[in-house]
Amino acid sequence: MIPISFPPPDFKITREGSRELIFDRYRKKYVVLTPEEWVRQNFLNYLVKVMQYPASLIGIEKEIFLGELKKRYDIVIYNRAAQPWMLVECKEMNVPLSEHTMQQVIRYNMVIPATYLVITNGTNTFCGNYIGAEQKWRFLPALPAFT
Repeated sequence: MIPISFPPPDFKITREGSRELIFDRYRKKYVVLTPEEWVRQNFLNYLVKVMQYPASLIGIEKEIFLGELKKRYDIVIYNRAAQPWMLVECKEMNVPLSEHTMQQVIRYNMVIPATYLVITNGTNTFCGNYIGAEQKWRFLPALPAFT
């Protein structure tokens, strides 16, 4: 498990009827503030403000197809050559990270072949990469630095 200390939240939150909305500074729009969105926004802030990942190379909640199934990934960080570098799956804080969560991000990785896979629920975070020569996953003690 990777220890993550989120930066202090500085979000713009508003109400629209009975729904709370949070301004996503990366997508430049308000989105519904769900428990998963809270984790996603905090993790994005961590990636950009603490880890110094370039915001311009981050994709958020885009549609992909797994066979004929429509899915949406949470976060993809691209390298400077515009190739997927890291794929992140966010869960709300009360959802435990499990083998099922890891399998979900591995399935997404078939469509978006990224070097690193991350799962997080805001409390627990795991990052791994696949070692092809050994045909196994290696979990890392920290998120990799962006180069």
